Amino acid sequence: MNRIWLITRLAALLAVAVPGLAHAEMQSLSESELSRVNGAGIGLVLEDFKFAHGTDVENGQIFRIGGIKNSQGEDVEIVVNKLYIAGAGSNYGETLTPVNLGRLVNPYSIDVVDGNDIGVPDKAVLQFAAPHKVDTTQGYDCLSSSAAAGSGTCASRPASADLPQGERPDIGLQLNLTVGSQDTANINVHAQSAVIDGSYIRLWGDNERKQMVGQFKLNFYTPELSINACDQTTAVCGSRIIMQNFALELALGNSLQPMYFDVDGTGNFVLEVAAIQKPGAGTIGADGLRDSSDAATWDFYNDYYTNPDYRSNLAIGNLSVGDRDFGSGRIEGMLIQHLKIQTKDLAQ
Repeated sequence: MNRIWLITRLAALLAVAVPGLAHAEMQSLSESELSRVNGAGIGLVLEDFKFAHGTDVENGQIFRIGGIKNSQGEDVEIVVNKLYIAGAGSNYGETLTPVNLGRLVNPYSIDVVDGNDIGVPDKAVLQFAAPHKVDTTQGYDCLSSSAAAGSGTCASRPASADLPQGERPDIGLQLNLTVGSQDTANINVHAQSAVIDGSYIRLWGDNERKQMVGQFKLNFYTPELSINACDQTTAVCGSRIIMQNFALELALGNSLQPMYFDVDGTGNFVLEVAAIQKPGAGTIGADGLRDSSDAATWDFYNDYYTNPDYRSNLAIGNLSVGDRDFGSGRIEGMLIQHLKIQTKDLAQ
């Protein structure tokens, strides 16, 4: 039985039922319990959740993305043939079972947070967040699909005998790209027992630049991320690229260098992480030590270069293509000091 729980911290804990999809009952709170409720926000928990989309041309059920052209001016059409979110052990989407997403004690959330608490002075910040990470003594290893309590910092629990649904979904996507009159192969992407704990998007307004700015933190852990391509006519697939124990911790923007979102005069999107601004007139001594430097300036740069929240990491336990292994790979402590991404209309 599917359940969708909405948690509001405005006044009470509500269980919201969607006709035909969910069933739950509202739980009353005592005056003592209500007195401890504060802040504002919404938490979202999905129990026994399963989502699957498949293109059905005969019945007009097509998830199509159009309006794109290549450099030769030909139309590029993207059709999402398959998309699923389901329980672990789906066998690349062949067997779909329910999964729980979030818990009442640690839900997905939409909230307005005080910018002073996260390094964005005097701003109200809109935050979309996945379940937060927890202390190692309470959490689970982020990669292991059989992790036990006390083995890591991720709150989402893997499927087990006590929790058959688990809280780590299998996620899959199949795309078909049509360029002009020629069809390309189907591209398939699958992630098993995926975890995004600790991820968030924060958005606020910049009064000086008159733009929306933000921070994006994406944590993505999966014991297996796979990619392959299949011929649409013969259904013959090429070698599968498998990345085992894939862990991505991507940080775009921070309190000192937020991301700026904009649309230029031609209608193209611009995303920029600007270079860090020098903190006043203080200088750093020739030997680089704090004693010979302006203390405030030295502390500013020391925090910027040593804060792990500003850095991105990528680890792959093993990369294989077909029956060939290429071993492990790792990127640690990558600091994005300046980044600018701008879309272009190649048809012009």
